[in-house]
Amino acid sequence: MKYVDDFRDRDHAETLARAIRRLVTRPWMIMEVCGGQTHSIVRFGLDELLPDIVTLVHGPGCPVCVTSVTLIDHAIALASIPRVILCTFGDMLRVPGSQGDLFGVKAAGGDVRIVYSPLDALALARANPDREVVCFAVGFETTAPAYAMAAIQARRLGLTNFSLLAAQVLVPPAIEAILSAPGCRVQGFLAAGHVCTVMGYEEYEDLARRYRVPLVVTGFEPIDVLEGIAMLVGQLEEGRAVVENQYTRSVRREGNMAAQAALREVFEPTLRAWRGIGDIPHSGLKLTAAYADFDAAVRFHDALAQSGSVGGEDPDCQSGLVLQGLLKPPDCQAFAARCTPERPLGAPMVSSEGACAAYYRYRRDVRPGGDQLNREVVRGEKIP
Repeated sequence: MKYVDDFRDRDHAETLARAIRRLVTRPWMIMEVCGGQTHSIVRFGLDELLPDIVTLVHGPGCPVCVTSVTLIDHAIALASIPRVILCTFGDMLRVPGSQGDLFGVKAAGGDVRIVYSPLDALALARANPDREVVCFAVGFETTAPAYAMAAIQARRLGLTNFSLLAAQVLVPPAIEAILSAPGCRVQGFLAAGHVCTVMGYEEYEDLARRYRVPLVVTGFEPIDVLEGIAMLVGQLEEGRAVVENQYTRSVRREGNMAAQAALREVFEPTLRAWRGIGDIPHSGLKLTAAYADFDAAVRFHDALAQSGSVGGEDPDCQSGLVLQGLLKPPDCQAFAARCTPERPLGAPMVSSEGACAAYYRYRRDVRPGGDQLNREVVRGEKIP
């Protein structure tokens, strides 16, 4: 397909890989923030094109993966109420809570609907005035404007049976949490292009300045990722620490001002618990007081208080270390053994952007510790 193929061109990829090899003189550790970038790296073998002294680590760039067990339990509790229709994206169904998952609730008769947009949930609320429709609002800043518009539209339409279970997370506070953690070894970041399409990258400039770490706003195709790595390595080798924009075809420094205005009207920052990581201040979004009528946590407060969430993670699940870039999925003893997409211990194994899911699909033959077996590469997907 034209344009897509342009960003998967083998010759261009090899040229970029050679350029990176010429640039590098010392070891560097780079973290990609977005799970979409992780899947591109693993699927196309981009890390194998790099010199050994350039290490890529995977960050907490999957909003499904970092949604707390408690919020999953709350969604399960809401979906179990007979009058409630719970709407969610498909990859949330198999994410384990402390006592099951949404797929189990649906199988037991709960009304759980897969939607492709929050506006689909809004349409369900209009079509079912005798039911409560709750939209499980999971995502980064990328999808948050759509949730905001759903709330704005619900108010304009006078809907009283629509609400949001807010679970959105924000990327810059997570990057700062990683940088400020003791023993952080990450020296540069590939920032998520879709997030910056909405929010711009002014916030990242402050992070680069305060922590002396370069960031490159990067797209998701192989050529995007390799260009972003080349730009980062160039900065690191020169001792610079600024924000650069590789994803110029979509991202502007100021971002999408209309989307940001909708966000400010409906949401405000709040402390959010990240699954496997912990509480990060100002890293989530909650509904403002003006939109509290559309907050499912307020509307169903009593039911959620009685839901019995224990917020526990399976003790064998090491996804928290994976999400912090401290462990590669194959190094987890449960990977592809106790933990599979059919029976996941943690969210990164079932999310469409999860690092564990990427390794399970494309590199199941990587031994713990990193030794690779001979593996069959998916035809046409790995750049040799």
